[in-house]
Amino acid sequence: MAKAIFAGGCFWCMVKPFHKYDGVEQVISGYTGGHTENPTYKEVCSETTGHLEAVEVTYDPSVITYEELLEIFWRQIDPTDGGGQFNDRGQSYEPAIFYVDEEQKQAAERSKAALDASGRFSRPVAVDIRPAKPFWPAEEYHQDYYKKNPFRYQMYSVGSGRAKFVKEAWKDQGKEQELKQRLTPIQYKVTQENGTEPAFRNEYWDEERPGLYVDIVDGTPLFTSKDKFNSNCGWPSFAKPISEDKMEVELDTTHGMTRTEVRSANADSHLGHIFDDGPKELGGLRYCINSAALRFIPLEELDTAGYGEYKKHFE
Repeated sequence: MAKAIFAGGCFWCMVKPFHKYDGVEQVISGYTGGHTENPTYKEVCSETTGHLEAVEVTYDPSVITYEELLEIFWRQIDPTDGGGQFNDRGQSYEPAIFYVDEEQKQAAERSKAALDASGRFSRPVAVDIRPAKPFWPAEEYHQDYYKKNPFRYQMYSVGSGRAKFVKEAWKDQGKEQELKQRLTPIQYKVTQENGTEPAFRNEYWDEERPGLYVDIVDGTPLFTSKDKFNSNCGWPSFAKPISEDKMEVELDTTHGMTRTEVRSANADSHLGHIFDDGPKELGGLRYCINSAALRFIPLEELDTAGYGEYKKHFE
C-alpha cells in the first residue's frame, strides 16, 4: 500500500470522491502542513497552527495509480483559488498536494503543468505542491462524514458552491456532444439535465416481462424485474437496485421540495428519486425511476446482449 495526501478545502467533501474507486483502501480526514502536534479542529480553524485540512489516501498502486488520484483530486476543487475553497476562506482551507517522495513530486508537477496548459481555466492553477509533513487524523466525528451525516453533507456541498462548480467546470464537452447525438431528446433531458418524463406516458411504467434494466448511457445493470412493483405513480418503481454500489444519492431541493435524488455511479446519469413509501415487505423503499434513463433487456435476450451472467438473478 502507498499513501497520498491532498488538501482541497473542507475535508468533509474530499473523502467520498476517493472512496468510490477500486484500489483505494482508506481515506482519513486530518490536518497537516503546520507546526503544532496533534492539533484539534478548533485550533486549526483559529488559523494559528499552519495546518491545512487534508485527506490521507491509502491505496494499492497496482490497482490505481498516483496519477489517477491526482486527476480525482483536481476534479473536486477550484484549482485556481489558492486562498481557500468556495465559501471556506483562510489558510486552513488552502488547496495543496503533499508529496511523500520524489516520484510523487514529479508526477504532481507534471499534472499541474498539464492542467495549466489545457486552457480549461482562464486563471493559472494556484495549488501548492509541498513536501509531506506529519499527518494528524481529525476527530472521529469528522471521519467519513458523508456516511454519518448524509443530509448535512449534501447541504454543505451544495450550499458552499462546490457541487455546482465541480459539475460545470469539469463538464466533458466531447461526451456531451456524443450523448446529444446518441440519445433521444427525452433521454438526454432526463439523464443529463435532471429532467422528468410524464407519468403514465413513458416506456416501462407498466412493463411486466422478466428482464434486466440497464443505464441507457453506459449499459451498467441497475435493476431487475424481480424487484419491480406497481406503485400506481406512473413511473417504473423498484424496491432495490442490483447493487447499491451502482448508485449515488444526492440531496435535491428543486421545485420547493426536499428529495433524495438517485444517480448512476458510473455514468452519473440522473435516474429519479428514492422515497420511503414502498411496500414494507420489500424493505419500504421505492426507487422511482424515469423510463428514459433505462434500457430494458428481456430475460430471453440477456445472452445475446452480453448480460448472460445476470440470468442468475432469475433462477
